[in-house]
Amino acid sequence: MATVGAHIISADLSPAYCRDTTPSSGKSKRNQILKRRLAVSNEQAQASTASRSTAATRSFAHNELEAETKRRVSVDEYCSEGNGKRLKDYFDEAERMIRSSSSDGGPPRWFSPLECGPHSPHSPLLLFLPGIDGVGLGLIRHHQRLGKIFDVWSLHIPVKDRTSFTGLVKLIETTVRSENCLSPKRPIYLVGESLGACLALAVASRNPRIDLVLVLSKSSKCTTCICSGNPLKMVMDNVVKGLSQQPTIEQLSQDLVAVSSYLPVLADILPKETLLWKLELLKAASAYANARLHAVKAQTLVLSSGKDQLLPSQEEGQRLTSALPKSQLRSFEDHGHFLFLEDGVDLVTIIKGASYYRRGRSLDYISDFMPPTATEFNELNEENRWMSVLMSPVMLSTLEDGKIVRGLSGIPSEGPVLLVGYHNLMGFEVHTMVPQFLIERKILLRGLTHPILFVDSKDGGLPDLGPYDKFRIMGAVPVSAVNFYKLMSSKSHALLYPGGMREAMHRKGEEYKLFWPETSEFVRMAATFGATIIPFGTVGEDDVAQDWYPRRGRFYYYFGKPIETKGRKQELRDKKKAHELYLEIKSEVENCLAYLKEKRENDPYRNILARLIYQATHGFTSQVPTFDL
Repeated sequence: MATVGAHIISADLSPAYCRDTTPSSGKSKRNQILKRRLAVSNEQAQASTASRSTAATRSFAHNELEAETKRRVSVDEYCSEGNGKRLKDYFDEAERMIRSSSSDGGPPRWFSPLECGPHSPHSPLLLFLPGIDGVGLGLIRHHQRLGKIFDVWSLHIPVKDRTSFTGLVKLIETTVRSENCLSPKRPIYLVGESLGACLALAVASRNPRIDLVLVLSKSSKCTTCICSGNPLKMVMDNVVKGLSQQPTIEQLSQDLVAVSSYLPVLADILPKETLLWKLELLKAASAYANARLHAVKAQTLVLSSGKDQLLPSQEEGQRLTSALPKSQLRSFEDHGHFLFLEDGVDLVTIIKGASYYRRGRSLDYISDFMPPTATEFNELNEENRWMSVLMSPVMLSTLEDGKIVRGLSGIPSEGPVLLVGYHNLMGFEVHTMVPQFLIERKILLRGLTHPILFVDSKDGGLPDLGPYDKFRIMGAVPVSAVNFYKLMSSKSHALLYPGGMREAMHRKGEEYKLFWPETSEFVRMAATFGATIIPFGTVGEDDVAQDWYPRRGRFYYYFGKPIETKGRKQELRDKKKAHELYLEIKSEVENCLAYLKEKRENDPYRNILARLIYQATHGFTSQVPTFDL
């Protein structure tokens, strides 16, 4: 794997790969450039420069974005995972970078890690603002994945540099304003930790009219703890004094144990004079950021750690999200201080789950969507594995000739396809249905979901959005006419429950009763694009919610015969004709429910004990038989 180095050269490479910003002049220049250890070829530089200049003059073409989204959905190359680098790699590469640039007395500058690779011309810019170390490799574990969807620049602050906090703010601000002029329709992401988080807040407060998205870790007020008897200062003091590992340090946390083996490298990154300067810088940064929180209008994602034994990460995260009007909090209960360098933390997944990734002024849930990677899907599917084993779902579909078969072979592979069905209690049926479509048919269902899963509330009136990240990662979108139109036009497989929240929150005695509205607008929209409509029903969950007997608990899905609307656009423009089809679809859903309720009575494995015995004999991954079709 290529590494990031720190050689200083004077070649004129593409700004997409490296750039130098001199704070003293306040202008962006390309004289002394922080280059990667592996050289960039002339062809790469020319190609990148050309694409950059083209992107600067190109407006956001919606059809091009949709085409790019379809490409990502259809190919497997996007599902490649991260580069797997860890804390050890950070220190190894930081040491090489520090040694390579030790003779350089230049100012802070931008560099783009080689692991990030080429990016789409529509990719937004991401600026990483480092913490107290100043190296700029804090996202080393995320470079490969970030580079696929962002134009990544990292700020490197040389060890000997003494640029003031105001100077650093102006440096970043100059870059932000310059890039905003080049691409005014694209957002700029500022990812910062500790000192970098304060810098991001400061820049955002000074530029409220620029479209910024902040992703912050160990931010604002909590950085002052570093300078007030915090365990982290104990580690720093030991580095400065050149002491060996102390027994008390070993007891602080796993984070400090990891750091302790790299004390010599840490001493090179933060020698005594630099450490004292950075601590003073942190004081100024924290005071400035806290005083200007009221002026921050940017969309902000705050990340906190549940086991951070160095800083009050969770308390600060809650305080910050309360102070910022357009912010969300994501808490990682099982992670410590070095969040970006720990296993199990994927910044791209976090951004996707929060619906914070966009390439235009506003989020487009269709063109900005990125399908889940293999790792993301496996992690989410693992959470539902117990439910799948316990419920042992039976899925039936109908072929074009009307034959009912077990499995999903009756579902068309080509879209647009609209699945219309009955919403079980609390909507838990989607937990096993959506993954099964992806596993068996490689079809990603885009669920049209209640907007409550996408709207945050500062007054506590709505639930925390964090638990719903998995639905957004799997493609859920807020139900609206615009999103429905875009899904159909992009030939997606959409999932619609006309009964909505009322059906999912039905009362006792209302099981398997449809609460559909009188309007039939989805029929005419589907006909506009010649979509195939598949009515379906699900039974079993409502029984589980009421009482638990050994025979209860198995889920049954029945997808009826596909209803074609292709070639019926003109016919279904007539409201009467559209309503007739609407009633036909509703009737088919009711028939699906009735079929399942009747047939499950003959299922020899409806009893949970019978299913467990079968799985114990044949393996828990085996398919449990059901009634005869």
